[in-house]
Amino acid sequence: MASRLADIGIRSLEDLLFHFPLRYQDRTKITAIGGLRDQIDAVVEAEVRAAAVTMGRRRTLLVKVDDGTGLLTLRFFHFRQAQVSQFRQGSAIQLFGTPRRVGGQMEMVHPEYRLGESAQLLEAALTPVYPTVSGLGQSTWRKLCGQALALLSKNPPGDLLDGITDDHVSLTEAITFLHNPPPTAELSQIQQGTHPAQIRLAREELIAHQLTVQGVRDSERRHPAPAIAPASSAAAAFLKALPFAPTSAQQRVAIELAEDMAQTQPMLRLVQGDVGSGKTLVAARAALDTIAAGYQVAFMAPTELLAEQHYATLDAWLTPLDQSVAWLSGRTKGQARQHVLQQLASGEAPLVVGTHALFQDDVHFHRLGLIIVDEQHRFGVHQRLSLADKGVGEEHPHQLALTATPIPRSLAMVAYGDLDCSIIDELPPGRQPVTTTLMDHTRRDAVMRRVGGACREGRQAYWVCTAIEESDTLDIEAAEATLDQLQQALPDVQIGLVHGKLKPAEKAAVMAAFKTGELQLLVATTVIEVGVDVPNASLMIIDNAERLGLAQLHQLRGRVGRGAVDSHCLLLYRQPLSDTAQQRLKVMQESHDGFVIAEADLAIRGPGELLGTRQTGLAAFRIALLPEHEPLLVEAQEIAGRLYERDPGRAQALMQRWAGARADFARV
Repeated sequence: MASRLADIGIRSLEDLLFHFPLRYQDRTKITAIGGLRDQIDAVVEAEVRAAAVTMGRRRTLLVKVDDGTGLLTLRFFHFRQAQVSQFRQGSAIQLFGTPRRVGGQMEMVHPEYRLGESAQLLEAALTPVYPTVSGLGQSTWRKLCGQALALLSKNPPGDLLDGITDDHVSLTEAITFLHNPPPTAELSQIQQGTHPAQIRLAREELIAHQLTVQGVRDSERRHPAPAIAPASSAAAAFLKALPFAPTSAQQRVAIELAEDMAQTQPMLRLVQGDVGSGKTLVAARAALDTIAAGYQVAFMAPTELLAEQHYATLDAWLTPLDQSVAWLSGRTKGQARQHVLQQLASGEAPLVVGTHALFQDDVHFHRLGLIIVDEQHRFGVHQRLSLADKGVGEEHPHQLALTATPIPRSLAMVAYGDLDCSIIDELPPGRQPVTTTLMDHTRRDAVMRRVGGACREGRQAYWVCTAIEESDTLDIEAAEATLDQLQQALPDVQIGLVHGKLKPAEKAAVMAAFKTGELQLLVATTVIEVGVDVPNASLMIIDNAERLGLAQLHQLRGRVGRGAVDSHCLLLYRQPLSDTAQQRLKVMQESHDGFVIAEADLAIRGPGELLGTRQTGLAAFRIALLPEHEPLLVEAQEIAGRLYERDPGRAQALMQRWAGARADFARV
């Protein structure tokens, strides 16, 4: 048990007390079937009306239960034959689960249940549900945390905010409440994050987090960095050769980068810009200044397809300026890999583009002066800092992170607090607004005809699917099946297929054929979410759009509207839509502003899903909620700054309590 707990950072009684429930189940009352609400957990007491095994796409046990207010279907995909005979007509049943509205009726998939008149699933108080790992069940967590609470009054953890904040709830009271809410506790108040116990602990967690972020920034700033002179002749020649003038927003951000890079401490800057705003151009300008000063540049992207797109763009821009661009990914093997490694170690390669392969142990640079990380949220903080460690000696390279995922201010303070932030808030002239339409899946044939008409008129289109192969568990149109359907429906249209399982050479060939117009329609998975630029593509179909998050939908929509013609995005959805899916699709239809969409995404999904789990230790809060606790952030930042400077002992204790081993990445 101790070994399993240590694997998730729990090594002491205090660690256990600060391992808070993710959520709570309300098993305190019976809910009538007629009063069930979509996606809201409930305990139901009813009578079995019928049970049968169906043999559709998969073998399923369906049980109908009735309590006089309505009918509820129980669906079991995994069951034994003995279970089927348990559900005798007229048997009393008590069950707990999450109801979902399907085709106008309520269903529960694999609910907990007990049969018989004496069945009892009700509990006296809200039931905590803890974050866990394989081998540790909820009953184990409740037992462990109950034992820890029994010792809490005798051994309370130190109040590290004593004398700093004026809280009406003590630390001991707050911990007790969250592990063991009393029967009178309001679940809705806890879900909204407004209970005083949550406010007390969220404030402490946000202060600890801001201290950790300050530690990352401070440790990087302790290193010297090369002073890069701005406005090199190579950068000037690059700008002169462009067929367009940079926007005023690009000019402003380029100046901010140049001012940072002229300093002798590392630039730590995040450039945010909506899809198509021209972040790569600003990065290329900084790269040319770096190369002109005698240093190397590493450009890292999270996927091979995106890295290939950047490589092609930078190669086209820099080769005429007599600057070679090297390529390194996990698929670069044998002699080709050795050749690139030698070029980097000798300084012969001034610029390398690649994937995670760039921060591997055997990659050494001659004089690394600038690292550029695209879509930083796909990487962890560790990975950016691992690349920064490849500077020579004490010298660290300047760090530039790019993202096309607009980040709300509160989330930027949390996830990128160690970075200064620049925003390219202007699209290049000529970009066309994209009309977004919602369409029910039943009109799919009409959409195919529309796509065929657009392709015959000389335009190109994307058809994006959310899976590669047919799935038993998800009712989605898979890319391969969609390709077959489209080829049958549109025999005169040239159609290609691209997805993440294709070999790089195959992927590159399909993308090249689409870019040159040889293919008119590209069926793809979300692998084309970022980095693909085909100006003639003016129609985007997103199949099963309800399954994607707002950030992904916005990124995909940004693949069209890059040319001179009117562009359209059709979001095909399947009924029934959950409330969350309805909210997402409505936001997409009503807004094109990436920051408005990002704020909505944060409100709907929360920071963990928005950024992904790779921002290690940054979005994975235990108590704090965003945007609910945003008002606490500014206060937390101010208190953290004071503690960091004046009370390092208390600051270290706060970081250790809330980040534990994860505080190590702060290098403090």
